[in-house]
Amino acid sequence: MSLPVLYSFRRCPYAIRARLALRYADVPYALREVALRDKPADMLALSPKGTVPVLHLPDGRVLEQSLDIMQWALKQRDPDGWLGAAPTSAINTWIHDNDQRFKPLLDRYKYAERHPEHTREGWRTQAQAMMLAPMEAQLQGHPFLLADRISLADMAIVPFVRQFAQVDPDWWGQEAALPALRQWLDTLTGSPLFQAVMVKP
Repeated sequence: MSLPVLYSFRRCPYAIRARLALRYADVPYALREVALRDKPADMLALSPKGTVPVLHLPDGRVLEQSLDIMQWALKQRDPDGWLGAAPTSAINTWIHDNDQRFKPLLDRYKYAERHPEHTREGWRTQAQAMMLAPMEAQLQGHPFLLADRISLADMAIVPFVRQFAQVDPDWWGQEAALPALRQWLDTLTGSPLFQAVMVKP
């Protein structure tokens, strides 16, 4: 095996952020697009958890978490300084809030019929208060979450905000309380980097 092998699913936000970091770092890799209903045996042998992304390195190591893949890629090359754009503690706090607090609310908003304890609008309100409103406030001071340039926090979080926006595009496009967040999302998802990793394999 001469190249790292990435097991991925195009629309999975965890897999998107892994692909973003690998492409940004200019790390060549072999892509294996996974059908989630028919997971390949070789992926399951490497990572029994059965979720993407999984990166199999040429030296035999297996990275099973998207953030580990991002960190590994940026240690290979970080031309624009994503890791140094803001204090590590601030980057980690935003990513933790996204992964541990916002993502469960995003899932409930997206699949509200499975979580009838609140309406879809109720889940959306909670997610907006928990994550989107603080992001909007943060973006009043600079175009990206923690600085005037992109940090790891931006690229680790943007796939999840993108997924949130796609649940109800009409609401997202008209919500008066989130203009800076909409601009941030449009800027990042419209970039050549993001567009490149979303090309259908």
